[in-house]
Amino acid sequence: MSRRCQVTGRAPSSGKNVSHSHVRTNRWFRVNVQSRRFWLPSEKRWVRLRLSPKGIRTVDRAGIEAVVARLRAAGERV
Repeated sequence: MSRRCQVTGRAPSSGKNVSHSHVRTNRWFRVNVQSRRFWLPSEKRWVRLRLSPKGIRTVDRAGIEAVVARLRAAGERV
C-alpha cells in the first residue's frame, strides 16, 4: 500500500540532501501517514483510513460523514 493520504492526497516527494561541501544526493520526503479508525454512525461500522496529520485535522473539522461522502464521490472505496 502506498504512503498516500486518502483525504489530502499527500504523497512522497523527492529532493536533495546538501552536504557541507555542497555535494547533492537524492532523497525522499516521506509523508507521515497513520492508519486511523473512525466510527461511521450512518452505517454503524468502523472505517479505517490512512491519513496524514492534516487529514486527521480535516476529519475533526468537517466530520467523518462529510469526508467519507467526498471520498466516495471521488470514486475511492471506503
